[in-house]
Amino acid sequence: MVDESDSKPTTIGLYERPRPQEVTGIEIIAVLLSLLWLLGTVVFFLVLEPADTQANSLQFLMTMLAIFLPVALIWVAAMAARSSRTMREEGHRLSAAVDALRHSYMAQTTQGHPSGMEPSIAKKLDEIAAAQRKTETAIAMFSTTRETQAARPSVPQPANEAEAEDQGLLALGTPAEALEPPLSNADFIRAMHFPETAEDQEGFNALRKALKDRQASQLVQAAQDALTLLSQDGIYMDDLRPDLARPEIWRQFANGLRGREIAALGGVRDRSSLALAAGRMKQDPIFRDAAHHFLRRFDKSFVEFEKTASDAEITALSETRTARAFMLLGRVAGIFD
Repeated sequence: MVDESDSKPTTIGLYERPRPQEVTGIEIIAVLLSLLWLLGTVVFFLVLEPADTQANSLQFLMTMLAIFLPVALIWVAAMAARSSRTMREEGHRLSAAVDALRHSYMAQTTQGHPSGMEPSIAKKLDEIAAAQRKTETAIAMFSTTRETQAARPSVPQPANEAEAEDQGLLALGTPAEALEPPLSNADFIRAMHFPETAEDQEGFNALRKALKDRQASQLVQAAQDALTLLSQDGIYMDDLRPDLARPEIWRQFANGLRGREIAALGGVRDRSSLALAAGRMKQDPIFRDAAHHFLRRFDKSFVEFEKTASDAEITALSETRTARAFMLLGRVAGIFD
């Protein structure tokens, strides 16, 4: 573990701008080369040059270039070498600063959170795990309910002819669900939201009643498939906060209106969820078929629900997980365009 008392002074020192040296070895070498060249030119032009040489302007210019141009080149090379040295030093200091910051960050996260994760990341992972457990619990409940219905024994035959005559109407093939009381709007809305937890007895009771209703059970199963596929991409309805549409717009949708007039129903604004669902819709044919089947079942069920539902009940239905899935997939499918 990195000691913060040791790392802090080091980090602060790395942010301080280095003080430039007054004279370096590069400048000393440049001065010596310049003096050596000037001494050589003095010896050449004043000692070795013949005395009768006639000077003119061109010869004077060439003489000056021969004297000072190499000196200028020496100092240009010296400044380039010094700049290169400064850049290397700055690179080393920057690398050391990044390493010190990394060690300091790791030390802080390790002390505050043993897992090394930030609180927001850990909280998000907990929410995803909780939502996944909800989905798994609901799926397990659906499977148990369907298995119970499949294993239910057939209606026993009457013991005598008198009972057979009294129950003669049942022998004509009347389905068992026809004898069940109709599903109330409150139970339908509660079933469309699915149970919150494994202890949500009210939610499971409403779900059992919905599974006994033929049309509602088809919507429940279609919604279950859609929510399960969406959860595979990390899309959970509890994370969405769509803009709720007015009940009259939902009624217009039930009456067959489509397009931009009902665009307010597609109130999901989460860009990441929309992008993931749109990509899955294009690439995965199983997801695409399940989404379109769910949209059809929701459309058909809502038409029947709207006939007897009040504005408050329509608003309550729009806040369920099933309705949020309809808003998301409906917008991806383009039914609100």
